[in-house]
Amino acid sequence: MPQMYGELAKYYDLIYYWKNYKEENEKIKEIIRKYKKTKGNSLLEVACGTGRHLEYLKKEFECTGLDLNEEMLKLARKRNPEIKFVRADMMKFRLDKKFDVITCLFSSIGYVRTYKNLEKTLKNFSNHLKVGGVVIIEPWLSKSTYTKYSPHLTVYQDKDIKIARASISDAKDNISIMKMHYLIAERRKQVKHFVSIEKLGMFEISKTLQLMKKAGLDAKFLKKNSLDMERGIFVGVKKSE
Repeated sequence: MPQMYGELAKYYDLIYYWKNYKEENEKIKEIIRKYKKTKGNSLLEVACGTGRHLEYLKKEFECTGLDLNEEMLKLARKRNPEIKFVRADMMKFRLDKKFDVITCLFSSIGYVRTYKNLEKTLKNFSNHLKVGGVVIIEPWLSKSTYTKYSPHLTVYQDKDIKIARASISDAKDNISIMKMHYLIAERRKQVKHFVSIEKLGMFEISKTLQLMKKAGLDAKFLKKNSLDMERGIFVGVKKSE
């Protein structure tokens, strides 16, 4: 597992300080209102991370959060003590419940890496959806939109902490590879250096839609009203049991 989700978990929200969760959740709710056919309001967020999306979604939905990493879940539980959180793998979790909405955001689906695993994951999502329920998946980049050998740098700073993250993008076959170097300087502490290697599957739109349909979902890819125009978003409505 990437170190980002272990020892670095406590810095996660600072590293992604630029994400506008409030705005993203308004878009998510618009998609739900447009496509959901059920009358209930139960929602499962898969790969919920530190619970930032749930912080807003819980105001309108009966939420459950699921993530593989315990360090991230600790932060999510602290932020949302009223929500049930489950530690599980998105490919094989088994919950004794079906949901009206399932979300998997911020490219987390890329961590399944292969089309075989993606097929398993989508089938699992479908198995946990009510008929007429909606699944919303924000993908990682595809091979056609990913740029190899590109340098990247992000910086966060306030009076007590400075964080710099540098990487150069690489890829092998359908897997993007990013070796992230983190320099973290905190007040009254020594400067720390971490390295986290992120490997994500780059799934093509047409193949993903095909696998969603195979899992029993009426699927489409949205770009115009997505959270990120570069990545787009997949929406699937469960057709039948």
